[in-house]
Amino acid sequence: MSNGTTEVGAFQAGRANSSFRVVDNYPVEIEFNDANDYVFILDQIAANATLNLSMTDQDISYAILELKGSSAAIRSLKRSCSNLASSGSGSRPEAPEGVVYCGGGGTQRQIEYAIVDTGSDWDARVTVNGETMDAMTSYSYFGNAEPPRGFIVALLGQDRSEFLVFEDGSERWIEYGDYRYDQCN
Repeated sequence: MSNGTTEVGAFQAGRANSSFRVVDNYPVEIEFNDANDYVFILDQIAANATLNLSMTDQDISYAILELKGSSAAIRSLKRSCSNLASSGSGSRPEAPEGVVYCGGGGTQRQIEYAIVDTGSDWDARVTVNGETMDAMTSYSYFGNAEPPRGFIVALLGQDRSEFLVFEDGSERWIEYGDYRYDQCN
């Protein structure tokens, strides 16, 4: 939309070209089947000041979002990604150093954690798909209730994420969001 009234670009997303889902109690995630559709959406967001979300064949708008400043951010992101691709370094996660957990639903994740002695409350590091964050450990996560069989530790991420680590016999897994991630190395 230009000035909130004139449509200058439109794109329909649905079962034919994408999937919509709510992931781990976060906002709606849209996954496009074709990378070119994703690039088109990024180009449209970068070119316009307002995004109007509505249903096909209806005059009702569900959201009108101001996107001022997103143009520079998207151009910078594209530039960074193309520089990485052309340099050959890419954004591959580093080789795992410990136990790695894999799985998930529609969004596959690779999770690794390490308990570290930092002298602060943030005594663990969790890596999800190559992105690392600090976390706190909690060995009494369930309070006075009996912990589930095999419970080892809860890792409470700085972004308020929760990773529950389990080991039962030869099985090792992490529960994160609504998914179980089993040891995969």
